[in-house]
This record gives sequence, structure tokens and C-alpha cells, in this order.
Amino acid sequence: MQLDTSRDASLESLLAGQPAVLEASADVVAEGVRRSGRVLIVLDDDPTGTQAVAGLPVLTAWHETDLGWALDTGAPAVYVVTNTRSLDAVAAERINREVVRAALLAAAPRGVELGWVSRGDSTLRGHFPLEPAAIAAELVAAGEPRPAGTVVVPAFPEAHRVTIDGVHYTRENGRWVPVGESEFARDATFGYRASRLVDWVAEKTAAAATRGGAVAAPVIELRLRTLRAGAEAVAEALRAAPPGAVIVADAVVEHDMRQLALGLEIVEAEGQSFMYRVGPPFVRARIGQAPSAPVAPRHAKPPAREGGGITVVGSHTALTTRQLDVLLRERPRATVVELDVPALIGEGGAGPAIRTAAQRCRAALASGDVILQTSRELVRAAGPEQSLAISRAVSDAIVEVMREIIARTTPAYVIAKGGITSSDVATRGLEIRRAEVAGSLFPGLVSVWLAASGPAAGVPYVVFPGNVGSDTHLAEAVAKLSGDVAAGSHEAPTPTSSPTSTLGREA
Repeated sequence: MQLDTSRDASLESLLAGQPAVLEASADVVAEGVRRSGRVLIVLDDDPTGTQAVAGLPVLTAWHETDLGWALDTGAPAVYVVTNTRSLDAVAAERINREVVRAALLAAAPRGVELGWVSRGDSTLRGHFPLEPAAIAAELVAAGEPRPAGTVVVPAFPEAHRVTIDGVHYTRENGRWVPVGESEFARDATFGYRASRLVDWVAEKTAAAATRGGAVAAPVIELRLRTLRAGAEAVAEALRAAPPGAVIVADAVVEHDMRQLALGLEIVEAEGQSFMYRVGPPFVRARIGQAPSAPVAPRHAKPPAREGGGITVVGSHTALTTRQLDVLLRERPRATVVELDVPALIGEGGAGPAIRTAAQRCRAALASGDVILQTSRELVRAAGPEQSLAISRAVSDAIVEVMREIIARTTPAYVIAKGGITSSDVATRGLEIRRAEVAGSLFPGLVSVWLAASGPAAGVPYVVFPGNVGSDTHLAEAVAKLSGDVAAGSHEAPTPTSSPTSTLGREA
């Protein structure tokens, strides 16, 4: 999917005076990747980073054997879901280091060269600069060369996040706004003020420095005029970057990211290595994978399976709440089970609420669809750490409910709404350890996984971020997975050219 700037007057005005898009073929990028033999290890801070790719292995555990399984598929990139966006800084650093160690151990006997991606949020939330710094430090500790710099590309055009002249924008309420003025900038844990990426890097680095965790690094911009001058111009700019620089890149369409990928391939072939801190689509551009047609996961539902599927809504973004409202309106026959957040974190404990919710869900799934939601009123805490603690308590309750469900029944599908929710439901609720990214449910949005083994094998698992899609997308997702079409939705075609399920399965 490419943004059609000719139909968006406000975006067209932001692009006034910019050079025309310089097209780049995905096949050309892919050929460079094949020549290098390099495999990207994508440390994904929640599972939503997989929504822009297809046919790649995804891990929710990072033992050396798990990484070995993934590398043996021959895929050009491997996703490791760290879920660090839901964790504190100490845990985030530890997990990043663990993944790097395990990946190096798995790659060494196979003779595989690795590249490193720290996948962050396209709305700039997450542990930055901590996570790239942790990866670099662990590489140095293992005797590997320190990356020459960190390339930051948060753009996600399919979700209406673009970077122009160094300023990152998101589309909110029908208009493009600098991201520092959006609801995402007011995040209780990862809030910020800046919209210009150079300033955002400085803001986040200064905040980390007060905790003894970072030092200032030179920051340079790769603007559209450089990207659209071609790969050699990009390579020249990268060569000129001082050691250890943070390189923030513009991007409006896929071709911008491909030109960056081609420039990176040139300088990396010369011996430099860069680490990437990016939004979801850059990995697709970097490995030369073309956007694939949406999958139609209803076809994965075994004909003999009776009953319904379950949609789990944990995210509290304003968009998620609007999407939930549409879903409830479109599917009045679905059984709604609510987990009351104040009760879950209250003195009485979460046990009674969990047992009641699990019983209601199991009974309802026998004959129809279920919507398991947390109460919509946001419970605020005194600070970021307390906010994370509340999020963990709520997510733990959702996990326990899902464990109770999957132990006694098999839903036709599972949709998990929200980053923390989708990670915990996958790893702890459904016990998904190794999986394949089958593709996306909508063009470039909303990932569909197929588990390699475990109680969820054969059940379409949909990772639905809290901050993407239109107001109707959640209702459309349920309609597709239920095998029907809700009002205003459109049937997704079965892919004919995207990667198919070719990854190995666990014994």
C-alpha cells in the first residue's frame, strides 16, 4: 500500500517542494540481501511489528535452539518478540542482551552473518535509546564490532505515520499532526514532547542520561531530497556520518525506505555495519519483500470445528475504544465478558473475577463469538512504573482467563487487541513459542500468525495493535474470521503471490 498524496490535500501541502518519488524495485533489494547472506534479527518490543511482513519465523522465546530453528528456515529475517515495551528499563536491557547472546551462539556453527533491528513503535513509544545501546554493548562484549551507527526510521505509511524534513507526523481525527501533539506523545510511560526526530533523540537521550543510562550522540538527518536522489547519494551520506551517530531518516512511501535499504547495502558491503531502530515496514523494505495481498484466515478454520472465536481487547487507546464500539454495534449477538480493572487491582485480588470470566467465555464459545474486554475507564497511576504495574496486573488476568479457556476448548480464532495484550496472550495464554507470520489481515496492517505447535496449533492468531486501523477495522477483522462480511467491510482475497506456509514445524 502506498499513500496517494494526490488525494490528500494536507499531506500534499506537507510535501510541497519535495522531489518526486524515486522508485526502487523490491527484487533489487532482495538480490543484494541474498548476495550478502545476512539475516536480520528483529528484536520486536511487542508482537505488532510483524504486521508488515509475511512468510517469516517469529519466536516468543529466545533459547539458542529456538534461534537455530528460525535460522534453519533460510528466512532473511527472524522476529523475536521481547515484549519489552511492557517492561521496565532493567528488564528490557537484560532481555535485549539475552537475545543477542542466543542469536550469536545459534549463528556461529551455521556460519550466518547477522544484522540487528530494534523494532520500536511508529508513534515513538518504547525504550529508546536503551535498547539499541544494549544490543551494541552486548555485541562488543561478545567480541563483535560495534555498529557504526543507529538508523532510526519510525515511518509506517499504511498506518498514516510519515517523516518529512525530519518531522514525524501521524494522522489523527482526519488531519496530519506532528506526533508530539498527538495522544501518543502523552503516553503515561513513554511520553515525549518533540516531533522533529533530532529533537526527540536529544530529549530521550537526555532523559536516559539522568538515570545514568546514555550519553549524547551526534544526530544527522537523511531527508527526502537525499533519499530521492538514489542509493549512491544515501551511501555517501552514511559514509559521512560520524562514528556512533544516530541517523534519522525521512520516509513517506515504500520506495523511500527501499532507497535507504539500497544505500545501506552499499556501505555494509564495504564493511560498515548499522543497527536499525524502526517501525514495522522498514524490515520489509530492507529485505526486499514486496507488500503481500491480505490473507483470508477464515479458510484456516477446520470445517468440523463448531462454536465461535474470541476477541480480547486490552488496549486503552482512543482508537481501540472507538473500534470496540463499532464491533459491539455490528455484532450484537456476541457475548461480552468484561474484566473490571479496579476489581483486578483491588485488595480482594483478581481470582474471583478471573474464574467467573473464564467460565462465561467457555460456555459462550460453544455456540458463538465472545468479546473479552477490560473495563474502558482508564485507571491512572502516580508515575510510569506504577502505570506499567497496573498494565501487568491486567494482562496477567487476561492470560489466566485465556489459559482456562484453551485448556478446555479450542476457539475458532483468537484476536488480541493491543501490544501488551497480544504478546502475553500468545506467549503465556496460548503457549505459542515458535510460529510463522502468515501475512496481514489488511494491506500492511494486523498480523496473522500460525503456531508451529502447542494448544493453539491450527487456530488463526491475530495480532491487532492498539493504535492502527480505521474505526471499522476490528469489526471487519471479526467478520473475516467468522466467515461473513459485516456492513461496510470488504472481503480480503486469498493471497496468490505472497509467501506460503513453508516453515518447518516442531515435532
